[in-house]
Amino acid sequence: YTRCMQTQARESMNYDVVVVGGGPAGLSAAIRAKQKSATLNVCLIEKGTEIGAHILSGAVLEPSALDELLPDWRSHTPPPFDTPVTHDRFMLLTKKRAWRLPTPKHMKNHGNYIISLGDFCRWLATQAEALGVDIFAGFAGSHVLYDKQGRVIGIGTGDMGVGRDGKPGANFQAGVNLLAKQTIFAEGCRGHLTKLVSEKFNLTSKASPQTYAIGIKELWDIDLKKINAKAKTKPGSVWHSIGWPLSGDTYGGSFMYHTAKNQLAIGFVIGLDYSNPHLSPFDEFQRFKTHPAIRPLLRGGRRVAYGARALNEGGFQSIPHLTFPGGCLVGCGAGFMNVPKIKGSHTAMKSAMLAADAVYEAIQSGKTGATPSSYENSIRKSWLWKELHQVRNIRPAFRWGLWLGLIYAAVDTYVLGGRAPWTFKHHHDHKQLRLAHKSPKIAYPKPDGVVSFDRLSSVYLSGVNHTENQPIHLVLKKSSLAISHNLAQYDAPEQRYCPAGVYEIVDDGKGKNPRLQINAQNCVHCKTCDIKDPKQNIQWVAPEGGGGPNYPNM
Repeated sequence: YTRCMQTQARESMNYDVVVVGGGPAGLSAAIRAKQKSATLNVCLIEKGTEIGAHILSGAVLEPSALDELLPDWRSHTPPPFDTPVTHDRFMLLTKKRAWRLPTPKHMKNHGNYIISLGDFCRWLATQAEALGVDIFAGFAGSHVLYDKQGRVIGIGTGDMGVGRDGKPGANFQAGVNLLAKQTIFAEGCRGHLTKLVSEKFNLTSKASPQTYAIGIKELWDIDLKKINAKAKTKPGSVWHSIGWPLSGDTYGGSFMYHTAKNQLAIGFVIGLDYSNPHLSPFDEFQRFKTHPAIRPLLRGGRRVAYGARALNEGGFQSIPHLTFPGGCLVGCGAGFMNVPKIKGSHTAMKSAMLAADAVYEAIQSGKTGATPSSYENSIRKSWLWKELHQVRNIRPAFRWGLWLGLIYAAVDTYVLGGRAPWTFKHHHDHKQLRLAHKSPKIAYPKPDGVVSFDRLSSVYLSGVNHTENQPIHLVLKKSSLAISHNLAQYDAPEQRYCPAGVYEIVDDGKGKNPRLQINAQNCVHCKTCDIKDPKQNIQWVAPEGGGGPNYPNM
């Protein structure tokens, strides 16, 4: 890529505001910027083939931020979503039983909606375009542009038609420089360009380490006439569980959301601070679906979509500095997720709206590359800051295990009211693995092809595709570490933590000379490898725009 960028002419386009990422945060920022001034020239780029193609979430939406951004959204025909939550269930699973527990305060969903976040983003995009926002889907940001003073002045999109050798191919097309007075990074969890600007401006220097989870999701078309009459699910049902199949020292749980169209969104979330290198999040999810309380819900159903995505779980104490000369971070790229609520869209949208206000002020100041400094102060005065502060200690308390974590969460919520005089710190997820020989192996059952499945048939349902012969976008800093360190000490955990079968250890057919094979074509852009690799040796960089999954309504 670098050789092409240095030798090929690149066109430039000038904007007042460039937004990187077409998720709920990026679209909210673009909409709010145009609401501030219709004369602002605003551009948004999205690496997926269309808005929503790379969007994956549970999802239950709390509409508080949407009410602020587009107060008349309920009057739209058709409305952006049509499944209000009717009731919650919170379950503790053992291997054979399901015990109903009181629904925690933060997980109650009265007034919220079950949605497809991808479809919601598609709807938000129509609102943004109606205001005059230029949306370019299929364009991945490959690098950040700086002026001589080191201020951000926009981003460059990736070159197209680059061969595996890094040289221009027959269909080469140089990327474009999108120049901006202000650049808003809204890439979502573990964004590629967000990492670059965070490192350059040392944005995480005073924050607790970010901690993450991997969320794996399937969509099922279900037939209420065929499932067990005792299944207790209907449109509007929200179901969460903890416990089996995870051990007590591993943070995670399930979700099931029943939409008005009799689709069941079913998924599993596992904290990436898990310690057993033999654990496979994908296989834990497949095993979960075989539980006696879960299998009946899927009887006669048909799996229609699959995907995975990492999510931020650090919360309040892991929020970095948000601004720098020429731009800011918003949404999940900055870690604005409320983990106890299992929600991040409303907080992402709120952060983006406040960022757009500050960006508008910075542009109005007329100073080149100004820092949108009012953004951080606005965040601290908002309901978003208060909401995240109140729940800051709940997620890190689960380092003590499931039961002590639940006890602390209850005390923190109902006795202390989130006002404890302490704030727990997080740890780096990639440093938490135990050595393979000191960790119990996990015997996962073979998929039955009815409710549980293998990786490759699952990846097929993600619609994933990457242009052939492009440079591999999963870059090893030092290729030998995959064998000398990961395989030798941790039994190559990348084979298991990747939910798409990207990483394989292959040999010469005689059990000798092992090497790491990277099946980059399978990558669903979840970013788990970039987070969990023990030596931080795997770097996820943007492939050609349009590559990756093509989620229909995840």
